[in-house]
Amino acid sequence: MREDRQRLDKWLWFARFAKTRTLAAKLVTSGFVRVNGQRTDNAAKAVALGDVITIALARTALVVRVEALGERRGPAPEARQLYADLTEGEGTLVSEDDK
Repeated sequence: MREDRQRLDKWLWFARFAKTRTLAAKLVTSGFVRVNGQRTDNAAKAVALGDVITIALARTALVVRVEALGERRGPAPEARQLYADLTEGEGTLVSEDDK
């Protein structure tokens, strides 16, 4: 793969959208991820800087733009530097009813 691209499942794992790379791949193959508006079921799809990734979760959808490609799965502050959150509103992933 080219230096300016990274596998989608690997990027999702580095950015901490999944606890393991296997779970990141399952998220993609299950059809819950779109890259630039196109649904993909290929965990090996290459993502590049500027790509917009939409992740459908149980109660919300996250929309992020790839700002950097990861080199490792580091701490959360480091992972947040890999993307810019484009999700409208300030919704949370956990509601009061879930507690």
